[in-house]
Amino acid sequence: MELKQRYFIELAYNGTRFHGWQIQPNAKSVQQTLEYALSTICREPIAVTGAGRTDTGVHASYFVAHFDSVKQTLDHSDFTYKLNSFLSADVVIFGLTKVSPEAHARFDAVSRTYHYFINQRKDPFLQETSWYFTRKLDVGKMNEACRLLFDYEDFTSFSKLHTDVKTNICHISQVEWTQKGHQLVFTVKADRFLRNMVRAIVGTLVEVGQGKLSVEGFRDIIEAKDRGAAGASAPSEGLFLAEIVYPELVFQRKSVG
Repeated sequence: MELKQRYFIELAYNGTRFHGWQIQPNAKSVQQTLEYALSTICREPIAVTGAGRTDTGVHASYFVAHFDSVKQTLDHSDFTYKLNSFLSADVVIFGLTKVSPEAHARFDAVSRTYHYFINQRKDPFLQETSWYFTRKLDVGKMNEACRLLFDYEDFTSFSKLHTDVKTNICHISQVEWTQKGHQLVFTVKADRFLRNMVRAIVGTLVEVGQGKLSVEGFRDIIEAKDRGAAGASAPSEGLFLAEIVYPELVFQRKSVG
């Protein structure tokens, strides 16, 4: 039996034309696309494990996955060039790095950062990558409400129902809204995220920004631990997975951006 080398692969993708990261029947996914490309070029069956799973239409400006191969020398620019040439314009590979056989793209990650973009002026170049929302929003109130997230660990109210996770506990270390011209950017960093969590939080904070929900009302929603108490989820096209961090001994990001 040949020994296999484990690689971490850094990539980004536009999720508009994908049904999420994870392989599923009769639907195009990023995982399936990447596995097909790697298996074809390496001429061996390749299974890819991602750092997480993004839903249909959600993007990743930075993503990490791992795979094993009998080939020991894939971590060079020629292979990355060949892989990018094989893939569609919706996916870009930054590079591959040899890691230990025990390194795991999902379980070894210590934090993930998401960005959510709201665009308040019609722009044909942002329609696939932001939520076009024209009503006035009070960013100050939205920031006041989102800072309450630091006070809690149980985010059941912002979790998709009937998921297979064992706990709804997450530790948020950064959360804020910033405004850049006509675009609002929501940034949130945590050790882990629940299914649909960021979009549910954004959708509820937009209600605060419109004056439909008070800051204390937002606290009440968190404490209710009931998805039905929170607002509707924000559209998928504005959400980006933007950063994944690992312990230094496991993996250090090589790509710039």
